[in-house]
Amino acid sequence: MTPICLYSSSFCFLDSHTSFMEPGNHTQVSEFILLGLSEEEELQTFLLGLFLSMYLVTFIGNFLIILATITSSHLHTPMYFFISNLSFVDICFTSTTVPKMLLNIHTHNKAITYQGCLTQMYFFILFAELDVFLLSIMAYDRFVAICHPLYYMVIMNSRHCGLLLLLSWILSALNSLLRSLLVLRLSFCTNLEIPHFFCEVNQVIQLSCSDTLLNIIEMYFATMVMGIIPFTGIVFSYSQIISSILRIASAKGKYKAFSTCGSHLLVVSVFCSTALGVYLSSATTQNSRASAIASVMFTIVTPMLNPFIYSLRNKDIKGALKNFVGIVSL
Repeated sequence: MTPICLYSSSFCFLDSHTSFMEPGNHTQVSEFILLGLSEEEELQTFLLGLFLSMYLVTFIGNFLIILATITSSHLHTPMYFFISNLSFVDICFTSTTVPKMLLNIHTHNKAITYQGCLTQMYFFILFAELDVFLLSIMAYDRFVAICHPLYYMVIMNSRHCGLLLLLSWILSALNSLLRSLLVLRLSFCTNLEIPHFFCEVNQVIQLSCSDTLLNIIEMYFATMVMGIIPFTGIVFSYSQIISSILRIASAKGKYKAFSTCGSHLLVVSVFCSTALGVYLSSATTQNSRASAIASVMFTIVTPMLNPFIYSLRNKDIKGALKNFVGIVSL
């Protein structure tokens, strides 16, 4: 049989992971193979237990933050509105990749369907970009609260907060859809193996045997618009915040001002440093497995740490959680 390469979702030739549909002479991909973090059999049980524990901690921790902000009336403020939305996005972000990884480890089956891969890719990009937008909006919220406190309730009213959240969802959804559609047009050849624990878009594009220039251009443009611009906004907001705090005369006043944004600054630092680590590991090494291990920090560890950062450093959330636990135990 002569190898052929067709567009959309196709491969060059038969192998054990390709199924054939025959509307004319078309071959259509059935599934990709996710190689995961390690192929060593003795590590699989350890990895299953580790990531199941991390996922449960992430889910429960972020879910408790959401419940605390909903049930406590004194947390119905713009800052906690965005914190609860960030917790929701973190749950969805982690749920996009980890359950499938756990299922593959448990069943000893590394396959993911073509449709499943595209779906995972879409939602991963969606929630990753929502994370970035929410962190930048939260930085702006703290900037207004500290630098322009008299206008805070006017600028950050419920209508404006809702519009900012809606705009974040729309921009993230549109870019995620565009990137997924650009992947959909690619043709794929002999190699079906993705050296990652999920369908990471760069790894999928590298498997293509067709022209990926348009995909690369879109990724650079999206990185500029969806990454660098929000990050610049965060840097500007905190430069103004720090400048305002340094002008406060009393040490007590400085501490109080910093305590209102310290948790968010820590979350931003963890998110940006892990994301930068993933980027640098991808750019400086040809070892895709090393890049996959680095991305664990970005996709799993950071969402798991966020509830601890916000609850341990925030008396309001700790109090709300205690009240909630007290109500449930009655």
